[in-house]
Order: sequence, then C-alpha cells, then structure tokens
Amino acid sequence: MGFDDIAPEASQSPASLRVLARRSQFLALNRAVRVPAGSFLLQARDRGDSDPVIGVGFTCSKKVGNAVARNRAKRRLREVARLVLPAMGRPGWDYALIGRAGATAARPFDALLADLRAAVERAHGGSRTGRS
Repeated sequence: MGFDDIAPEASQSPASLRVLARRSQFLALNRAVRVPAGSFLLQARDRGDSDPVIGVGFTCSKKVGNAVARNRAKRRLREVARLVLPAMGRPGWDYALIGRAGATAARPFDALLADLRAAVERAHGGSRTGRS
C-alpha cells in the first residue's frame, strides 16, 4: 500500500497524497516556504495548478547517518506525513520533509506528530522563514 492508495478517514479531508519523485519538484520546493520544526525542516509551496492531490517528498542527507539511520528517519517522516497531511495539508500544495541529524530518528513519535502539525500551521499562517 503506497501513498497513492491512501484512503482518508471520514474525519479527514478527501485529499490524497502523492510522493514527489522528480528533482525539479524538490528544487521548486527549495525556493518556497521553509519552516524549521525542530526534528526536521518542512518546505511547502502552492503549485498553482488545478490538481487537488497533495504532493509530499522526503529526504535525509548523509549528515543524518548511515543508510540504516537515513532509512529509519525517512520511514518515521513518511508515517507522520501519512497521518497529518491528508487532514491538515492543502490540496494543490507540495510538501518536503527534510530529516535532521540526531533529531528525526531520536524524537518521540508523538512529538514528531506535534512538530509536523505546528509546522503545517505555520507554513499556511503566512509566517515565512528562511528564503522568501
């Protein structure tokens, strides 16, 4: 079962998730809203198209650790995105979750969920950090 097959719960919005795969999608996100969330960095951007799907991508650099550590961090980021973004993400937007060394894999899961919820609210609240 992948992100394309996610069926949102009744209490969530009908938005579905699609995993970002192309480098150009990540480069576009790099020029968008950047929200530090403590245990990871969230990048968010309005695609400006009529596609109602929410795009989501994940990345962890080698600073996070070896392949095992990076994969564990990305698994955790995928799970929090699966739980939070269908309800809080906006259709037509792309999001990238970027893991941080020593923080993403070690943070308690409930705190990771709270980090993403707060970061999505800040991304949509108009407070821009980093690049404009």
